[in-house]
Amino acid sequence: MSFLIRQLSTFIGVGIVAAIVHYGLLIGLVEVAGFAVVPSTLVGFTAGGLVSYHLNRRHTFRSERRHTEAAWRFALVAGVGFGLTYLFMHLFVDRAQLPYLPFQVVTTGIVMLWSFAGNRMWTFAAKSLPTAN
Repeated sequence: MSFLIRQLSTFIGVGIVAAIVHYGLLIGLVEVAGFAVVPSTLVGFTAGGLVSYHLNRRHTFRSERRHTEAAWRFALVAGVGFGLTYLFMHLFVDRAQLPYLPFQVVTTGIVMLWSFAGNRMWTFAAKSLPTAN
């Protein structure tokens, strides 16, 4: 259990770094450049995702999977997270007309749970060894 707690703590630390990139771009694009919220958060999500991949691969999961295998798996998990980010932010901001930053925090929490589970159990999971007959 302590390994899982350490891993989750590291994942959250990496997530904070990725969120700084994500939210920095989101706020800059919306408040400074005047772009719409949903496309801006997707740009931020993508940039934060690149940071997240590199830091999680090295520090959180310490994966031995080759980049050629881990990267496409991470991209699929992130793709679902991208879709969830679009869906929730569209519903919260475009449909319900709620303020974007508090609901970006809610969306980030939802996507973080998905990402941790998907990356831990699939992207960076140890490869199964073949069984002897």
